[in-house]
Amino acid sequence: MSRELKIGLAILVVAACGVWVSGLVESGPGARAAPTSTEVALARRLRSWAIPRSARSGKNPFTSSPELLKESAEHFADHCASCHGNDGSGATEMGRNLFPRVPDMRSEATQRLSDGELYYIIHNGVRWTGMPAWGDPEGDMDSWKLVLFIRHLPQLTQDELRDMERFNPKSVAEQEEEKEEEEFLNGGPAPAAPNPHESPREKKK
Repeated sequence: MSRELKIGLAILVVAACGVWVSGLVESGPGARAAPTSTEVALARRLRSWAIPRSARSGKNPFTSSPELLKESAEHFADHCASCHGNDGSGATEMGRNLFPRVPDMRSEATQRLSDGELYYIIHNGVRWTGMPAWGDPEGDMDSWKLVLFIRHLPQLTQDELRDMERFNPKSVAEQEEEKEEEEFLNGGPAPAAPNPHESPREKKK
């Protein structure tokens, strides 16, 4: 039996044991229940095994600076905050309802990852989670800059958070509301009064 096959079988055995111990067999495949500590530990271990050793030791070609942190904060607010939140806490509607949950990137579990590991996760995504792959497959400098910002998250200030809000994606309804307000300020008709009986979901249609 080849070494690769032995490793594959070992991973399958560990995964099967993890599924059994985690209680998934009893609770079903739903995403509402919080992951158990066993599931979390198993997922982190499998993720660690999936990252090549050469990638873990990768060095960030950039050095942190106010200019790069500002650039990467704007990028994070536009591309990542929908799930992770501007502060990296994961306390968003999307982040709280994904399975597994979006991690708090300010925590020790994330901050102790090497720069190479963080880059690999951003650039390649994580299978069986909501984390997609980002950046140009051939040359992805933006993801290295995001690593700088992730390192900065535990020290993020309220001023930085407020500045990031300008770069958060807006829904179609929010864009239309801003357009109506701008037209009103330029002498157009007053914006339509909101319907108190209309749900936010209906408003977006």
